[in-house]
Amino acid sequence: MRRGVLVSVTVLGVAAILTAGALLVYRGALAPQPVRPGTVPPGTYDPVVWGKIYPLEYDSWRQTADPRSANKSKYKKGWDTDGVVYDKLSEFPYLALLSRGWGMGIEYNEPRGHYYMVTDQLEIDPSRVKPGGVCLTCKSPYAQKLLDENGPAFLKMPYLEAVDKIPAAHRTLGVACIDCHDNQTMDLKVSRWTIRNALAALGKTSPTRQEMRSIVCGQCHCTYIITRDEEMKPTDVVFPWRGSRWGDISVENIIREIQASSSNLEWTQEVTGFKLGFIRHPEFEFYTRDSVHWQAGVACADCHMPYRRVGTSKISDHNVMSPLKDDMRACLQCHTEKPDDLRRQVLAIQDRTVALMNRAGYAAATVAKLFELAHREQAKGKVFDQKLYDQAKECYLQAFYRVVFLAAENSVGFHNPSEAGRIAGDALAFAGRAEGLLRQTLTAAGVQVPEVVNLELGKYLNDRGTKKLNFRPEQEIKDPTGLQDVFLPPAAKGLAVKK
Repeated sequence: MRRGVLVSVTVLGVAAILTAGALLVYRGALAPQPVRPGTVPPGTYDPVVWGKIYPLEYDSWRQTADPRSANKSKYKKGWDTDGVVYDKLSEFPYLALLSRGWGMGIEYNEPRGHYYMVTDQLEIDPSRVKPGGVCLTCKSPYAQKLLDENGPAFLKMPYLEAVDKIPAAHRTLGVACIDCHDNQTMDLKVSRWTIRNALAALGKTSPTRQEMRSIVCGQCHCTYIITRDEEMKPTDVVFPWRGSRWGDISVENIIREIQASSSNLEWTQEVTGFKLGFIRHPEFEFYTRDSVHWQAGVACADCHMPYRRVGTSKISDHNVMSPLKDDMRACLQCHTEKPDDLRRQVLAIQDRTVALMNRAGYAAATVAKLFELAHREQAKGKVFDQKLYDQAKECYLQAFYRVVFLAAENSVGFHNPSEAGRIAGDALAFAGRAEGLLRQTLTAAGVQVPEVVNLELGKYLNDRGTKKLNFRPEQEIKDPTGLQDVFLPPAAKGLAVKK
């Protein structure tokens, strides 16, 4: 009897051990395995070489060439399977008026993404790359090398001449492994003089690894100034971060930096005749300024390059995209809501931002047209109160830069909803103040000012550039709340559609 019990216990014990061992083997086989760094030869630009050591990351990076599923995002449709090129000037017609006078007012498309960074430049209206080689600063991984080899002459050489200095096989290569990774350790790094100088200005000398997962994105997803000499030739690319702090790069300080020197004024606005700077895709500045996610320690890569499991490997997904176009997969790492609920919340934020953007944009465009009227009357001999005129001009500039900031930032407000509301509200207030001062100035000089100013947007939207681009009414992004027509009658837009 005892022997039988002993045998049974022994069999059960062996079975348990075998089962536990099998489970350990099973779990070990499926447990995510860490990536073991390999060494890439120094100065290797070709992603294929990096891909031999890191094939999974390389394969996901290659997917940035593929269009995204259509209708995933309401407002950002840069490279979708519908095959449509979305014209930002048709989406937000007031931008055509405000940007008239240089390339951004001729052809301004929603971007296709990292793979097409240089290709998009080669295919866009030549006015967009008129500054020269400096346009490659954020587009080609060879930018720092070209500057090192050619000095400042690289910045001002004709654009196509600068492109020809890139090895033929890589002339259309967009962001690549070498832009963000050390070739030996795979640690994150920055590869351009622009961000290194800007971080020094912020006093940020020893970023953490998590901070680097935003900084490597911030070396291109930020605004910049192309400083000019007396002949308007580029002399440098500068991030307007001087005077700011880490986590506090405000639109106010960016505007201050732009206005600090005449060398920062890159173009002349056709409607007003004012020399202006510009603000480009300031995602880093906008997101890091006390946004909810930034305060929670979330990096850009957490949302746009979430970890993905491929077999037994865990990688950071290099198929960079908006979470909206990836069914909110990145958001589900932290949030417990259903994807559809999260998507509705994102769209609610974006709808409100667009409504405020349109209010501020059309208000600023109205002021620009009033300045056009004032200058026309001035040419006829009308004399204006200079103090009122100067106040109106400064308020207009403050409104203009804020409108451009929001229009250029690629999240439609989501990266920092409260800051988006603040900036749009201030833009609207500055535009309203400018209009009031300008109407007072004009009236005092005996100029009759129309109650409703016709923006004549068709004049700025049709027959643009070498391609003779026209307004595409089906792409216009109208006020989601339906209230914009109360503030500006549709007829006052002057949106003539060219057949």
